[in-house]
Amino acid sequence: MKKLLALLMALALVFSFAACAGNEEETTAAADETTAVSDTTAASEEGTSDETGSKTIRMSTTTSVNDSGLLPAILPVFEQKTGYKVEVQSAGTGAAIQKAKDGNADLILVHSKASEEAFVDEGYGVERIPFMFNYFVVVGPKDDPAGIKDSENAAAAFKKISSSQQKFISRGDESGTHKAELKIWGDTAPDAANDKWYVSAGAGMGACLTMANEQKAYCLTDKATFLANKESLPELDIILAEGEDMKNTYSVIECDAEKLPGVNTAGAKALIDWLLSDEADALIAKYGEEQYGQALFTVIED
Repeated sequence: MKKLLALLMALALVFSFAACAGNEEETTAAADETTAVSDTTAASEEGTSDETGSKTIRMSTTTSVNDSGLLPAILPVFEQKTGYKVEVQSAGTGAAIQKAKDGNADLILVHSKASEEAFVDEGYGVERIPFMFNYFVVVGPKDDPAGIKDSENAAAAFKKISSSQQKFISRGDESGTHKAELKIWGDTAPDAANDKWYVSAGAGMGACLTMANEQKAYCLTDKATFLANKESLPELDIILAEGEDMKNTYSVIECDAEKLPGVNTAGAKALIDWLLSDEADALIAKYGEEQYGQALFTVIED
């Protein structure tokens, strides 16, 4: 009887060890499977993140192409066609270029030739590509107190404004428009500290136009931005337009990934190629006709 009991106990121990071993194998297998699933999920999530990043294009640009409504009108066509998402950051040309130098852009779209050439020469940009233009205009009170309407060009108009000391609102912000204004003034540029009629606003185009409207002052602006905001500027009119010293050329530049790591080169190239395409040309050439009765920008022909 004792021998039988001992035999039964021995068999029970054998089965117990076997069950434990089986459970351990199942637990290990389950753990391995869980780890594999986790690794696959992580890889999938990592791939999704990379793909999402590659589909975002950061454009640093001047206020005029954004505030005029051009970019909001044409970029959705590019996005729908390519699957890219364009993040637009707009500021004066000087600030827009600095954002790119700080590594916060994949391409720039600005309008200050000297600054653009310096950006490329310093290694930040690949190539300056001029692709469209419009004109600066001098806006001011409808009764034109400085009598600039029949001036030969902007430089002659500025001289009359200075002589009559009629109020003039300047961007004063190192933007492309501000630099164009200073170039027109030349050596006769007023000093805001001493010339009380000359106001250096240090502000964007929209804010300066509002100030000019409120103070019945003159102001240099791109034509597109003025027309886009004309309804809110009842005191102002275009007094002088399209003088030979008022052409306003826009260029697009891909940021150089060698100088600025993290640049979405593929995205920047795709957007630039599209901006130079026949499809984009047609959209740019027509923009403004329906709402303002005239195109706001002119494409530079090859």
